[in-house]
Amino acid sequence: MEPLLVYGFPLGSSMGLVAALEWLGQPYRLSRVDMLSEMKTDAYARLNGRLETPVLVTDDGRVLTETMAIALWLEARDTKRRISFDPTTAEADRLHQLMAFINTGFTGAFSPLWIALEMVPPNPGLQEPLRTVGRKNVIARHDRLEAMIGDTPFLAGDRPTLADGVLIGVARWLEFHEVAEPDRWPRLAALRRRIEAEPAVRFATALERGETPPGSGALLGHVPLAEVIERFGA
Repeated sequence: MEPLLVYGFPLGSSMGLVAALEWLGQPYRLSRVDMLSEMKTDAYARLNGRLETPVLVTDDGRVLTETMAIALWLEARDTKRRISFDPTTAEADRLHQLMAFINTGFTGAFSPLWIALEMVPPNPGLQEPLRTVGRKNVIARHDRLEAMIGDTPFLAGDRPTLADGVLIGVARWLEFHEVAEPDRWPRLAALRRRIEAEPAVRFATALERGETPPGSGALLGHVPLAEVIERFGA
């Protein structure tokens, strides 16, 4: 079977992994999950008990969670090195360094903002301190990523890689949470524009909106979430 990625909408970080699958160019399938409703159910917990996305069902039917684990699974199958590098090279080391930073400190900085946004019932006395801490953390992590960006067109070189995919699904949260203007970090803003202009990223964001755009041909179709849970859930 082909690998199947369960991606979340709206504004899921997993959008970048859909783009990475397009860049990879190998056959795959997708399944959509509404993160505001379907992802919070007991049924979805059978697929991922942490009630998160992304989830990858591998080509041998195993369920794999966590962005970094899925990215490394894709890297191991990137025999033509379209989205990665020879693992013995300095380029691969930098790729892993960038992915690790984005997937931990950079993404995690938004956590207080998401907690404040999703708090039920609302508690303004707690939500506002969370927003203050969250904005401070997000700005600090953007400062650090800005300093890490080199002179190449994309994060790890002259072409998009897994690092760009891991970044682009999360980077747009800056505007969603109204933390700061993207141009406060000129290198990162320019990088984001280049990644967002990639056909694979435009394809992934269109899918996220529920559209059916033409892609590379690697996507073999969507599988209903209920079917994925029935076949592969615990």
